[in-house]
Amino acid sequence: MIVDHLLQHPWKYLSAAFIALLLAKLLVNKYGNGLGRVPGPALASFTDLWRFLDVYRRRPDVTQITLHEKYGSVVRLGPNIVSISDPTAVQTIYAHNSGFTKSDFYTVQQTINKSGKRLITLFTSQDERFHSKLRRAVSNAYAMSTLVQFEPFVDSTTTNFFKQLNERYANQNAILDFGTWLQYYAFDVIGELTYSKRLGFVDHGKDVDNIIGNLEWLLNYAAPIGQLPILDSLFLKNPLRLQLTKWGFTNSSSPVVTFARSRMLARVDPEKLGDIQFDQDSRRRDFLSRFLEANQKDPEFMTNDRVLALTVANIFAGSDTTAITLRAIFYYLMKNPEDMKRLMDELAEEEKAGHFTRVDGLLSWNEVRDLPFLNAVVKEALRCHPAAGLMLERIVPAQGLQVCGHHIPEGTIVGVNAWVLHRNKEIFCLDADRWRPSRWIEASVEQKRRMENYMFAFGSGSRTCIGKNISLLEMYKLVPALLRRYEVCQSSEILRYT
Repeated sequence: MIVDHLLQHPWKYLSAAFIALLLAKLLVNKYGNGLGRVPGPALASFTDLWRFLDVYRRRPDVTQITLHEKYGSVVRLGPNIVSISDPTAVQTIYAHNSGFTKSDFYTVQQTINKSGKRLITLFTSQDERFHSKLRRAVSNAYAMSTLVQFEPFVDSTTTNFFKQLNERYANQNAILDFGTWLQYYAFDVIGELTYSKRLGFVDHGKDVDNIIGNLEWLLNYAAPIGQLPILDSLFLKNPLRLQLTKWGFTNSSSPVVTFARSRMLARVDPEKLGDIQFDQDSRRRDFLSRFLEANQKDPEFMTNDRVLALTVANIFAGSDTTAITLRAIFYYLMKNPEDMKRLMDELAEEEKAGHFTRVDGLLSWNEVRDLPFLNAVVKEALRCHPAAGLMLERIVPAQGLQVCGHHIPEGTIVGVNAWVLHRNKEIFCLDADRWRPSRWIEASVEQKRRMENYMFAFGSGSRTCIGKNISLLEMYKLVPALLRRYEVCQSSEILRYT
């Protein structure tokens, strides 16, 4: 009788069963992860769709600042994810050998080569042993002591950048989209640093081969999809799509991967492409040369694909993030003319004292790295507008995590968002939500050290951005050189930066 009734109304009962399973899953999400007492938005505790939609709207930084102001230092953002703003948690979560490994969010950002294989980089690697070995193999290329060898690359692009600004805008008293041109500059600098060849954005005044557009698309994809990483295996990392790429029916490689592969071929097989030699001269030893040297020392580990992945990561990680900070620096200076004047006065005093020696108007790292107010401006821009708007996710190890009276169990995804941490009033003063570069000069030695210890724009611990020094080199060289050459001002009374 019951069977007959089921057979007569199958969809009715299947629908009821589906709804029952869905409700059960939602209840398990909320109560089954040991996070029932962690405060946060009610919907977020039931499903990661809440977090997906928040990131899709493109201002999760603002959301998380608001949530921490409402709920405190520990906020539940999903069934199994917790955002933490307590400063002491930074040292616990991101310390060397802490046991907190990266989540699957980072696998979404792995690019694909022409064989359909993932290119795993320092940033996207989840394996701590692999990360440590790879970092040791290339760390000298990013060391502070290496910066002076990279200055000619930066100077070359800067000279070309000023030439284009003169011809296209300054000589014609024209208005330019400065933010876009700063992005062109950052891309071309990292291209020259990596391959001894600019990507061509500054020369052409446009997005060559849609490389910037491709990167923006990838970032806009990876940010929300990273909140539900399983979706990546249905879209970009679909096994069928990867297999078709391997067979040559589709091309899953980005334009940057294609460009990087051509530069590698030119370097290791100069007869084929002929425009770049494997130059051992330290004055022109770019990143690719240094990676290939690591390849020669240990070809089994530093494979061609690994070298390719490192160069691609340089472009992806070293361009957009630097451009964002350069934009922030000039934005805040234009919005705060008293700070612009103070910086200009500092540069004028240095010039009057004979500390700037180059006839072309460019500045060396050694000439600018210790300028007090320039230091303050760069640090404050990094504090007020860090490039990454998402928290840096880690997985809680077996022992769990005790933070602010809460026990966070093993397997929970936790992390700190720089936008939230940088507004901590106990660390950065009561006006932490305001731009005030003088805080870095007025602070006591102890307070300044404390602020610097909790600067999170480049991450922290063993996973601190390896390209931090290169990014700072670009900022410290371009900002004062440009301000000495041009009068920079906004084109209207309205200037908004998001």
